[in-house]
Amino acid sequence: MQCLSSRTSAAVRSGARPMQAVAPRPVRNVACDAASLQFIKGVAEPTVPEVRLTRSRTGANGTAIFVFENPSIFQASGEMGDITGLFMVDDEGTLSTTDVKAKFINGKPQAIEAKFNMRSQFEWDRFMRFMDRYAVENNLGFEK
Repeated sequence: MQCLSSRTSAAVRSGARPMQAVAPRPVRNVACDAASLQFIKGVAEPTVPEVRLTRSRTGANGTAIFVFENPSIFQASGEMGDITGLFMVDDEGTLSTTDVKAKFINGKPQAIEAKFNMRSQFEWDRFMRFMDRYAVENNLGFEK
C-alpha cells in the first residue's frame, strides 16, 4: 500500500504526473525511563518527598527544597555506597545537587533535606518538566 500526501492526491486528480510515494519510516520505539529521585546513582528512592518551590519575582532564579521523611536510603546506604547528592533522573537526562543534609533526632537519622537551585529560566523549565514526569509517576498534585 502506498501512502500519498494530500498534495499528491490533488495532483493526480488534476491530471498531473503523481509524485513518487515515499516508504513510511520505521517507527522508533524509545523506552522512556520513569522519572526518579536518587541519592546513589542508579538506586531510585521510593520515598516520595515533600517539595517546596520558591521563585524570584523576575523568574530568573528559583529554589526547590525536597524533604524526605524516613527515606529508605538510611537502611541501605551502607551496602550500596555513600549518599553523594540528589539526582533527578528522567528521559531528558539528570539534574543534580550536592546540597543534601541529614536531620537526626536522638542520634538516629530521621529526614533528608536537599536543596536544588535554578539560576535561569531554562533551568526552571527543565526542572518543571522533570517534576511533571515525577508527579505523574507518583500521583502527586500541585498546591499554591
